[in-house]
Amino acid sequence: MKKIISFYIFILIACPAFTQQPTVISGKIFDAISKEPLQGVLVSDTRNKATLTDANGKFILKTEDKAITVSAVGFDKQITPVSNKLMAIALQPSSKQLQEVVVSANKTFEKRTESPVAISIINKQTIEDAKAQRLDYLLNKASGVFMVTLGNEQHEMSIRQPMTTSSRFLYMEDGIPLRTTGVYNHNALLEMNLPAAKSIEIIKGPSSALYGGEAIGGAVNVITQAAPAFTSGSISAQMNNTGYQRADAQIGSSFGKLGILASGYYASRYNGPVEHSDFHKSAFTVRADYKINNHLTWVNNLSYVDYYSDMTGALDSIKFAQNNLSSLQTFTYRTVYALRYKSALTQQWNSNSTTSLAFLYRSNSVIQNPSYSIASTNDPTKYKGQINDNAFNTYALFLQHTQKFNWMNSKLIAGANIDISPQAYYAKFIWINKDLTSGKYVSYTSPTPDSLLSNYKTNISNTAAFADFEFSPAKGLRVVAALRYDVFRYNFQNYLPPSASSGAPSSVTTFNRLTPKVGFTYNKKGIGFYANYSEGYVPPQITELFNSVKVPYLQPQTFFNYEIGGWLSILQNKLYADWSIYLLNGTNEIISVKLADGSTANQNAGKTQHYGIEYGVTYKPTNEWSIRVSATNAKHVYIENVVKGVDYSGYEISGAPRFFSNTEITFKPKAVKGLRISTEWQHQSKYFMDDLNKYTYNGFDVVHFRMGYQLKSFEIWMNVLNAFNQYYSTLATKSSTSSGNSSYSYNLGDSREITLGIAYKFGKK
Repeated sequence: MKKIISFYIFILIACPAFTQQPTVISGKIFDAISKEPLQGVLVSDTRNKATLTDANGKFILKTEDKAITVSAVGFDKQITPVSNKLMAIALQPSSKQLQEVVVSANKTFEKRTESPVAISIINKQTIEDAKAQRLDYLLNKASGVFMVTLGNEQHEMSIRQPMTTSSRFLYMEDGIPLRTTGVYNHNALLEMNLPAAKSIEIIKGPSSALYGGEAIGGAVNVITQAAPAFTSGSISAQMNNTGYQRADAQIGSSFGKLGILASGYYASRYNGPVEHSDFHKSAFTVRADYKINNHLTWVNNLSYVDYYSDMTGALDSIKFAQNNLSSLQTFTYRTVYALRYKSALTQQWNSNSTTSLAFLYRSNSVIQNPSYSIASTNDPTKYKGQINDNAFNTYALFLQHTQKFNWMNSKLIAGANIDISPQAYYAKFIWINKDLTSGKYVSYTSPTPDSLLSNYKTNISNTAAFADFEFSPAKGLRVVAALRYDVFRYNFQNYLPPSASSGAPSSVTTFNRLTPKVGFTYNKKGIGFYANYSEGYVPPQITELFNSVKVPYLQPQTFFNYEIGGWLSILQNKLYADWSIYLLNGTNEIISVKLADGSTANQNAGKTQHYGIEYGVTYKPTNEWSIRVSATNAKHVYIENVVKGVDYSGYEISGAPRFFSNTEITFKPKAVKGLRISTEWQHQSKYFMDDLNKYTYNGFDVVHFRMGYQLKSFEIWMNVLNAFNQYYSTLATKSSTSSGNSSYSYNLGDSREITLGIAYKFGKK
């Protein structure tokens, strides 16, 4: 009996000890939306046992608990039951905007609340929900941004500037410009492959202290998506009632230390509502991430874009009034070829020290027979035109080191880069034949031998060094100071005899610029504010400096920005608002000046002033409803500006609405999981069409409806864009011809488009 009692006592004592033996668990943690593995995620139990995920999102933890807690900055905390199998844990990005992490503000990962700039983020969820055919449908959701569509992904921009084709904006992919400085193209974002994007960050105001020239009104940085933690991907197809068709595909996986993601799409439009407006585009991106070890990563990114579009041209006032969508053009076009290859090594020496080295190669060509170059002669059946090709290659190196210090939680980011970009421009004259009966330009011929208008090469080099230092002298306070020094060298070689039409004599021109930026942020309990002073500059473009000028003498345009702003998150993070007030003064702006002999030349003779307030409010009363309002009030004025003998000083700049906004309501009902419905309203106020402020365009209001439903691996959607079929112009201008007559130009907005799409997604949810 005693033996039996002793045995039971032993069992009672041993069982708890046995059941409390720790279990070794392992798994991968990834972003639920982008499927990327997440590094640095904290995995912990209730007994203060914890670990961090490695570069591949993997973790190993020994625990006695039945559940673990998973948390990371920018993601919702999650409690997950322990499993003996390899765990796959998907973290949802946080809806609390104060937790957002940005890259573009200082070229490293940083909390939004520690960045003293006006910055907006278009995240992956927004990209997925919008099913956008073009980038403007995404960028226009941000306050202070209006991307002007010119048809078939062609565009110009307005960020703290009027709607303009001028070189005031910097477009980047993973922090590296799409094009080299001096060869700006207002259509550069059509060289982007949207399906490869993880997020889009928009910096408003000058950011030359970090990124160099052309970052004046703003910078758009498209962050590419890395390979998924597990094999996953999608295929989709869509079409609409205006002839647009598109197919997208993406597939990726991780194989031990290597992760590969391929993304691409093909889009086309034939026989659309506007005559001579066909286009097609192929875009492909492959990104390979090789985690050599937990500290060294090698990332390679290759992108290629092949684009063609008929160049319709804008409508005149008569055709616009008549809703006449016919075109005078039958052969004008624009073709773009863009190849980019980037290879980057990043070494994390320890938790406080990181170095990266990147090599970039670009090959880019824009060939066009432009409608805007057609000019009349004394013969009503003969017109003048041209075919041109603006091409460049790039060989560039970028070096950056980040060092954190214990002193005041400070951080130093320093780097240097060298960009060598040989550029070539070629333009030949053509005779254009006009049919007087139809009024159309029906054909063209080239003189024999070819009559060259321009034929030159420019070896562009840009060497730069920058430093960004940040520290926190008090709790909640972050001070930031940045400085960049740039040297530009243009080695211009003209293969034609120099003249006012063929270009300047061969020469070497050098510019240098020191650009500062200083600011601070203060954040306490979800309420904060910031202030900054920054400068920006724009070196003369190659075409401004050398093309069709007698003597090349221009200096960089300079802009001075003064800015304050803030944010608040209240009602348990249900209401978030941010705002910024800015004053941007431009000097040495390049304008065309009429000389004493009657000719014209580009000179640094202009001054402008731009000021306004940008604000956004997001309200999420429940998990089902979301209401967002993004808006801008601004004014853009000439301070000094005399063009060809006409004084525009004191007048508002044309193409500059004083107010524009974007409002969106989204509903995702719990009762029907996978369903989403949204309504978006884009508003633009009236603005002056001319710089003497005599003519105005009344602006427009356009409403979009979007609806989608996802059931397991399948998703269907319908987008009704411009639902009420508003007839409007995205950009309306008026200018004077050489004869003194008025010339009106209206770039037509899209009519109602009903798009139907279907997608199949595979991989871990």
